[in-house]
Amino acid sequence: MILTRRFPPKLMVVIFARFALLSGSWAAVVYVLYAFADLRWLKIPFLPVSTIGTAVAFYVGFKNNSSYERFWEGRKIWGSVVNASRTWAVAVQAYIDAAEHLPETDGTHRRLIYRHLAWINGLRLQLRKTSRFHHEPSRTTRVRLRAHAEHMRNDWDDEVSKFLSPEEHEGYKLNKNAATQMIRTQGLELAELVRSGRLDLFRQLELMKLVEEFYTLQGKCERIKNTPFPRQYAEFSRLFTRVFVVLVPFGLLDVFADHVNAGTVMHTWTPIIPMIVASSLISMVFSTIEGVGDSSEDPFERSMNDVPMNALCRGIEIDLREMLGETDLPPKETEIDRILY
Repeated sequence: MILTRRFPPKLMVVIFARFALLSGSWAAVVYVLYAFADLRWLKIPFLPVSTIGTAVAFYVGFKNNSSYERFWEGRKIWGSVVNASRTWAVAVQAYIDAAEHLPETDGTHRRLIYRHLAWINGLRLQLRKTSRFHHEPSRTTRVRLRAHAEHMRNDWDDEVSKFLSPEEHEGYKLNKNAATQMIRTQGLELAELVRSGRLDLFRQLELMKLVEEFYTLQGKCERIKNTPFPRQYAEFSRLFTRVFVVLVPFGLLDVFADHVNAGTVMHTWTPIIPMIVASSLISMVFSTIEGVGDSSEDPFERSMNDVPMNALCRGIEIDLREMLGETDLPPKETEIDRILY
């Protein structure tokens, strides 16, 4: 997630320079063919082109709204994970061994809370696996991922094993959906605590409601992750935008090519600069808006615009370990190049 109020200037230059180069070059080719190859039929009235642009703007706007809704839903889900995690830690400490006011001596509180920390990090890692629906990352994205590899924290052993016993950790590695099995273990241990008289039935039901909430939140994340943004909206939006961008220079001939027939070289070359500038600006605006929707439709990938699950998991870890009375806490997640993962 980008933290700065303003979009990073360096990134803007890279994106806009690419659009400007491609669209400007295409506009120059169209103008040269029209003015010097005498292909007068290339000129299209600007009105039909502008009408197509209006339709594309509505279509792209719908795509962007829907893409943002997916991102915002993902962020709300993880906000609920944060709140439910804090409630879980407090409930575990308040309910288990509460009836007889017994001291908690076997590490049950710590084990249940640490297994929960393993769950949130395991869920994060499962969601961060590249989606089968996601296109191949661009060269710029691949360079960023390599440069920020240490901040991605995608190693299962490093991120999960520190919260589990070696036996549990090795067992979960064999599961296809380890996060689901971690929550199941939590429920089974609660049942065992009831049988041993350390947790009464009423408080078990309260804790099981939290277990149910964790399953619900995980399911919501998996729904977004495993359901691609409808391709009929994503692909046709991209296609229509590209068609419009290709047609723009032909429509601009109707605006800027009036002096081509004046008969002098100066009059022939004069319109090319404003035509290139206008074509580049129009293409840049439409292509950028279309790209914004693409960058928001998958909120659990490894994009700079995704939900910052690393930071959220680290914040939960700090809160819960502090509730256990620990003082040797990890530092908060820090940004790198103005991006928080």
